[in-house]
Amino acid sequence: MNKITLLVVEDEEAIRDMLRFSLSPADFILMDAENTSKAMDVLAHYIPDVIILDWMLPDKSGIDFIKIIRKQDLLKDIPIIMLTAKAEEDNKIKGLMVGADDYLTKPFSPNELSARIKTVLRRGLIKSTSDEIKVDRLILNVNKCQVSIGEHVLKLTPTEYKVIYFFMLHPNKKYSRDQLITHIWGRNAYIDERTIDVQVKRLRHKLKPFGYHHCIKTVRGSGYFFSGADDEKTK
Repeated sequence: MNKITLLVVEDEEAIRDMLRFSLSPADFILMDAENTSKAMDVLAHYIPDVIILDWMLPDKSGIDFIKIIRKQDLLKDIPIIMLTAKAEEDNKIKGLMVGADDYLTKPFSPNELSARIKTVLRRGLIKSTSDEIKVDRLILNVNKCQVSIGEHVLKLTPTEYKVIYFFMLHPNKKYSRDQLITHIWGRNAYIDERTIDVQVKRLRHKLKPFGYHHCIKTVRGSGYFFSGADDEKTK
């Protein structure tokens, strides 16, 4: 099972520590930030699966932070769960209206938070199991390190496999070239950004005979994202 990466933006150290110890390390990888400035520093290098966001932060409100996130192409699709002591209905509505995906009032159960995290991630067109990730007829077999379309097995280099594996694990999320390098090769890797362009070009060439080359989409001047839709009209 692939671990879910969380960014917890919370100024109360006790809550950050509680989440770190109570959310299963078998299911989650936690990063944390005590304010929105530090959260943006994290997001400059790593895009989490879900952001857990406090309403009241020392440098900026959670509401204002959501507005910033939702305006950035590389960040706007990250699910956000608000974590706050504000229980009034109008505050909940305000959070949801500006772009929060869910809302949890303090005090809360870590088990409930875990369930809500998994709920907001149940979206998109990709279905994954411990052995396979599927997009329609495009199937990545984790155990065999193999990608196939129907009965045809694609001949991929180890690097091409790593790139498409990452893309298929994180559908509909935009990544810069630098972020892709960090995720795929590691933070200390000395990889030229053009390497990503070369690998994407090769993958598209191998996917094109089967009509899946448009799944890897270009964010002009920025990077790429993987779409679960095999739709030639979307470029």
